[in-house]
Amino acid sequence: MAEATANIGVIGLATMGSNLARNLAHHGNTVALFNRHYSRTEKLMNEHGTEGNFVPAETLEEFAASLKRPRTAIIMVKAGAPTDATIAQLEEVFEPGDIIVDGGNSFFKDTIKREKEVRAKGFHFVGCGVSGGEEGALNGPSLMPGGTAESWKTLGPILQSIAAKVNGEPCVTHIGTDGAGHFVKMVHNGIEYADMQVIGEAYDILRRGLGMDAEEIGDVFAEWNKGDLDSYLIEITAEILHHKDAETGKPFVDVVVDHAGMKGTGTWTVQTGLECGSPVAAIGEAVFARALSSHGELREDAQKEGLAGPNKTIDLAGEDKAAFVEDVRKALFASKVVAYAQGLNEIQDGAMEYGWV
Repeated sequence: MAEATANIGVIGLATMGSNLARNLAHHGNTVALFNRHYSRTEKLMNEHGTEGNFVPAETLEEFAASLKRPRTAIIMVKAGAPTDATIAQLEEVFEPGDIIVDGGNSFFKDTIKREKEVRAKGFHFVGCGVSGGEEGALNGPSLMPGGTAESWKTLGPILQSIAAKVNGEPCVTHIGTDGAGHFVKMVHNGIEYADMQVIGEAYDILRRGLGMDAEEIGDVFAEWNKGDLDSYLIEITAEILHHKDAETGKPFVDVVVDHAGMKGTGTWTVQTGLECGSPVAAIGEAVFARALSSHGELREDAQKEGLAGPNKTIDLAGEDKAAFVEDVRKALFASKVVAYAQGLNEIQDGAMEYGWV
């Protein structure tokens, strides 16, 4: 049997898992790799195998044998049944004291249940929120791990090595026991829903209220991004508004289908807010706005019946127009503060409700 050389393993090598494994390797970790279809493992090794120390495994037995004790594996598979199946398979090849990390978008109540079941068998189970998407997984995500303090002693330095940094500080800390990490990730996503919605409403006021075109509004958002609204979402909003459709030459925002999808975390945030008595009204309205956007035929029928709502622009110019735009900026900033305050309050209420204090 080969010597155990890896200090961390990743299971599930689709884009998120592959990028996370590469990030780990870039920061001096020796990374064991496993995917149920070995072709994905081979693809990672062929394309990125020279980026760091990887130990590819064709079977879970080989994967477990390549890991130093306590074995630590991050599962990056779809939430639900695939996660449960992977946990069950790891329990067959791991030993008591080893650490199983769920890095997927699992519902925090599922994580609480899994942690209890896995802990009863002698393993550590950590539900870890991973934020930043595919690019973040590769270049530095924000990480929200739950689990025991003992598991954090092993896992913490590894996660700190790969996390995004702000003013030199890694964007990761031990959130709390069992489902705390996935709870915070859920609320994080809910806040983002509200953030995107108020950005959209600011755009709508400038577009339909002032009659500004996409290019001009893009300039406004780019300017806002130089001040206290500086953020990734404001930055990409400006870029989107400046982007032209290749086929028509029109602003892309004018030709793209105006339907927004949902993955569920916003809905979970609102449902949990109701259960905990947390007033997350801004997040709730953002979820409902997405739901409304998906009812395209309903909106079109309403418009045909004259129910589209007010559509009169305000004729402003010069200093008056600049003052109105500044009022929208201030309203957007205040709305963002409200969304964050509501989300952070829900985290506090959740900590009390589920014993994470």
